[in-house]
Amino acid sequence: MKRTFASTLAELRRSSGLSQRQVANDLKISQALLSHYENGAREPGLNFVCRVCDYYNVSADYLLCRSNNTRLEGASADAARSFLKQLKQLADEAEEMLEEIE
Repeated sequence: MKRTFASTLAELRRSSGLSQRQVANDLKISQALLSHYENGAREPGLNFVCRVCDYYNVSADYLLCRSNNTRLEGASADAARSFLKQLKQLADEAEEMLEEIE
């Protein structure tokens, strides 16, 4: 079976020994929404992807099935974390701007 975002997200949670309820609470989303992400019924935005990468300490490439290398290591990990932090800040700023427009 080909690995997908949904299956990877669910596997990361299960391999960490966490319940959907706990992960949803930690990531500040509903359990129902996490379930939709894990079964492929919905696709998350960039902000959520960044939070999940930080939460499980994995690269976005792994989470998005572009690499089989699960963990960030060394200088590459620091660069990736910095990049993800910047992406999250941009996503947060974009959300704030959209809220101001509405």
